[in-house]
Amino acid sequence: MTATVHQGDLPDGLDLGKVVAIDSETMGLRPERDRLCVVQLSSGDGDAHLVQFAKGIYHAPNLCRLLTDPTVLKLFHYARFDVAVMQAYLGVVTTPVYCTKIASKLVRTYTDRHGLKDLCRELLGVEVSKQQQSSDWGAVELTPEQVAYAASDVLHLHQLKDRLDAMLAREGRTEMAQAAFDFLATRAYLDLIGYGDEDIFAH
Repeated sequence: MTATVHQGDLPDGLDLGKVVAIDSETMGLRPERDRLCVVQLSSGDGDAHLVQFAKGIYHAPNLCRLLTDPTVLKLFHYARFDVAVMQAYLGVVTTPVYCTKIASKLVRTYTDRHGLKDLCRELLGVEVSKQQQSSDWGAVELTPEQVAYAASDVLHLHQLKDRLDAMLAREGRTEMAQAAFDFLATRAYLDLIGYGDEDIFAH
């Protein structure tokens, strides 16, 4: 595994294929307050690319082009947050998307454990460390441990998608999952305008 850190944007001409695993690291879990620091990506080949942002500088045309390319499927775990933070800081609506957390909740109804670590352990037999999750992602220079952690968050998503797709098909929930994925951009926007905890479908 190699993890390459790029400052401010993806390099010109980088081809990550038609299904790209993506994650983000921020200063916290509230996009209106906590800035975007890192976006990590992988084509599923075992390598990762990290785009690190300096505070307040979010001009990343190559990354934005990828996020909005209708021919490239963007693969996330908990896409609701990542799509919202990309919209807040990069000014783009990421689409089309696939979310392994939503897929898991729709088909792994025998458990309430849908975190990335849980999915990797059960479906892939892989242990993923979350030790660096709560670290200072706004630092000017990332530590080797942070780089390795950020990379690990995208290296397994392609395999998880394959396993979850098979389970969704077996249980007859593929179309339901796709409808949920299609709604994610709207759900993320609702979060950004203050409807995070409110159920708009409630009476």
